[in-house]
Amino acid sequence: MTLQFWRIAAHFPVEEPAPFGAGEAGNYWRGKLGMLLPEEWFRPKRVGGPSGLADPPRPFVLRIPDDQPLLVGVNVFSEEAVAPIAEALRQLGAQRLESEPVTLSLSPSETAEKLRVSLVTPTELKGGPQPAFHILFARVRDRVSTLRTLYGEGPLDIDFRAMGTRAKDIRLMRCELRHVLAQRTSSRTGQTHALNGFVGTMEYEGALTEFLPLLRAAEWTGVGRQTVWGKGQIRVEKLDESGF
Repeated sequence: MTLQFWRIAAHFPVEEPAPFGAGEAGNYWRGKLGMLLPEEWFRPKRVGGPSGLADPPRPFVLRIPDDQPLLVGVNVFSEEAVAPIAEALRQLGAQRLESEPVTLSLSPSETAEKLRVSLVTPTELKGGPQPAFHILFARVRDRVSTLRTLYGEGPLDIDFRAMGTRAKDIRLMRCELRHVLAQRTSSRTGQTHALNGFVGTMEYEGALTEFLPLLRAAEWTGVGRQTVWGKGQIRVEKLDESGF
């Protein structure tokens, strides 16, 4: 069982665009791509299915470092979307473009009893400032499975309920999060959207081995709401007995 996607890195000339403030680059590039990408990839809509089901996630996420706003990274989960996204980046003036396929194994290959999960960019999770592990894992599991279902090899071949039950046995040992307030204004509609969320770290302890591959995958997919704008970026680190 794997997660397959494509990693694109676009390098733009230093003189353009103008410098960004913290967190502004993702919104800028999202807006630019939105003017060029096909509607079905930029704003996919639910077709059929039960009423109340949310629209499907977009087949890509942006990865733009605050200290390198002219390096536009895009993780693309649909093979059909790779060429249009690459072409859009070229039209926007990318000086150099790199693309490579990535295959992540979703089967356990390393043991883990302690993990540190860092919320690198503002992340929205149920549970507020003290998110229990089973809440985090449920969001990760559902996102990875949905991306595979819509754009890849199909839903995760796991027992969702059983893993969710075992996730409740994982203990939150340390939590240092702070709430970040941010917003974006759509250049197309003029509407303002909140981009709030938590950043910081959580440390978990327990039988984490079976959960680790999906958490590693979430480093690439993001977790929570508005991941296409760069929200929900996480980093996962194994800790030893001393906590390092």
